[in-house]
Amino acid sequence: MLREPIERLIRDPKEFTETVRFPDAAEIRIYDETLRDGEQMPGVCYTPQQKLEIARVLAGIGVHIMSVGFPAASQGDRTTLALVMEAKRRGELGNAEIVVMCRSNRKDIDVTVQTLREVGVDPREVTFFIFTSGSDLHLKYKIGKTLLRYEGRDEREWLELPLSFYREANIRLQCDAIAYARDQGIERVEFGAEDGSRGDVEYFINYFRAGLAAGGTRPAWPDTVGTLTPEATRWYCSRIVAALPKGLPIVAHLHNDYGLGTINAITAASCGFKVISVTANGYGERAGNVKLHELVVALRVLYGIELPGLRYDRLRELARFMERMSGIPLQQHEPIVGAKVFAHESGIHTQAMLIDHRMYEAVPADLVGGATSWVFGKHTGAALVEDTLRRNEARLRDAGVEATPDLAHRVTDEVKRLREERAASSKSEETIELYESAMRRLSLNEADVVDIAIALGSPRPAVAS
Repeated sequence: MLREPIERLIRDPKEFTETVRFPDAAEIRIYDETLRDGEQMPGVCYTPQQKLEIARVLAGIGVHIMSVGFPAASQGDRTTLALVMEAKRRGELGNAEIVVMCRSNRKDIDVTVQTLREVGVDPREVTFFIFTSGSDLHLKYKIGKTLLRYEGRDEREWLELPLSFYREANIRLQCDAIAYARDQGIERVEFGAEDGSRGDVEYFINYFRAGLAAGGTRPAWPDTVGTLTPEATRWYCSRIVAALPKGLPIVAHLHNDYGLGTINAITAASCGFKVISVTANGYGERAGNVKLHELVVALRVLYGIELPGLRYDRLRELARFMERMSGIPLQQHEPIVGAKVFAHESGIHTQAMLIDHRMYEAVPADLVGGATSWVFGKHTGAALVEDTLRRNEARLRDAGVEATPDLAHRVTDEVKRLREERAASSKSEETIELYESAMRRLSLNEADVVDIAIALGSPRPAVAS
């Protein structure tokens, strides 16, 4: 319907981002942590079989890397690892790289290696992510006593020793774990330290260099509590990239506590970070992680970075799938994948949308597996109703009704009246209460823990002789 090319009528957002430089799109890796970090969202819990099902769907979307959990932490994660590796062997996960998580100690590494060998998987087929802490706050006050034991020091020295002791001991601990993993035949060792965004950048550079020298292959830098701004992200990431070997793949693991996860991830990539951590639907602890759908679509539409092999058209399907698996619905106006993000009601908007959907849709619905739809209610205009009647003329004719402008106006008035009537009798508050109650029942609270302790710890009644 438009006579002029769309480029003459509106400004392309890429006009303002064309000078932003990124790694080659073929080198950018989407690192999905739905099965690990995503499950840390309160109220979310997956069985090993569900995790396998999620892994298959994520592989079908085209994610490059998948973290499948923390085998040393639970039998469930060990079972998940076995199931996932068996599925990968059958070709069900394509070329997805599988990552397992270990703390910087030999026990965690041994348990994970044993789990792999029990299902006939060579540890060389898996990437081991070996982590510790990074900010001075974490080094001294979270793992300080662990570092004292590692160094053979008395725990009574904990508060008196300077921060420099903990920094140096942490690097030794990390390097020992990396070297031990390599001795076990593990070829790919990702390594990182929590709370990077609140740590000292020079310390992290030294930490990464030492880890690489010890045999690590991929550094990971985290914004563990989501405090980064785009400015801080650029400040840190540019320095880290400049200080490490050219072209090295570095992981950006970012959280969304201030709603800045996506822009921080894009900024990290523009600094040269090639591996970006995400979760499906952004699920994760607190406010969640970088949202897979936001990152990949923003990169493509706003920055012109199209990731080869990624199934953008399945993103909305993935969102609905993850809602069912997790029990956690997204808001209906969630960017890109929200159930009603391509739905329109306002008469001013819908009248323009009938001319061209780009009037009020900047995200291409067909790109992400969506379609423009109409919602009729208080704000509906007569133009949309008239168009609807015209498109359904055959049905109206069968009922002996003629679609006229006058009928369209009367229908519009009745639609508005019905919507307000339904609003007056809405059970929205009751529905929300039912949902919140259901979510509370999924998790165990403090009282539940005490009840379990009483049940397990109570003395058994004496058996009569």
